Amino acid sequence: MVFASGTEATMFAESRPFHVAQHRLPAWKTVLPIGGHARLLQPGRPTVAAPGLIVPPQLAHSCAATSPYIALFIDPWLLPSCPGPIPLGPGEVRRLLAALGATDSDGPGTGVDLAAGYAELRTLAGRPASLDPRVAHAVGLCTLRDPDMPIASIAIEIGLSAPRLRALVRQDVGITLARLRRWGRLRNAIAALPDSTAALAAATAGFADQAHLTRTARDLIGRTPASLRRC
Repeated sequence: MVFASGTEATMFAESRPFHVAQHRLPAWKTVLPIGGHARLLQPGRPTVAAPGLIVPPQLAHSCAATSPYIALFIDPWLLPSCPGPIPLGPGEVRRLLAALGATDSDGPGTGVDLAAGYAELRTLAGRPASLDPRVAHAVGLCTLRDPDMPIASIAIEIGLSAPRLRALVRQDVGITLARLRRWGRLRNAIAALPDSTAALAAATAGFADQAHLTRTARDLIGRTPASLRRC
């Protein structure tokens, strides 16, 4: 089990197959099985199966990888919008794994090249539209730099009222600032979970308690904190 995070992407990888329950992630997810394939199921729709998948933000779905895999999480404003999952062929998966520096059957180490992986992903999905600089500053604070900073304080820092800031983020990103903040906190907790207790990871990431972390993990990534810890 490996976790790595950078400006362009966050990576979670496991050296085993895994299935996640239905969830809605407020970020892009790219599933890259190593030697197997990915399956995605949306309520009321046929199963999508492919060597790899790109899943857009806020899509309600469950998914599985039939082999060791890498999951790349990309913030929603870093790729252009798309209404549904994008299947990836074997060659595209190989190119993404090669860009990351993760071509071994056992999966990657923490030294993966996330910037190169994102650049390769953008050649497949396209370039995003530019964000309003005020929105870019606000979402960067909430998801990467300071998820605990009050929204009112962020709004004052960029010269807007809190309601106006919330409306701009919803308009430009398509996701509420509060939900993006939950994702930022969960990402911080996931980074701590492989070598920590769920209670300590919850406290470190700013959750009210372990139960709050568990609810958030199930809602956003479809799995429990216990499943993210090293055995």
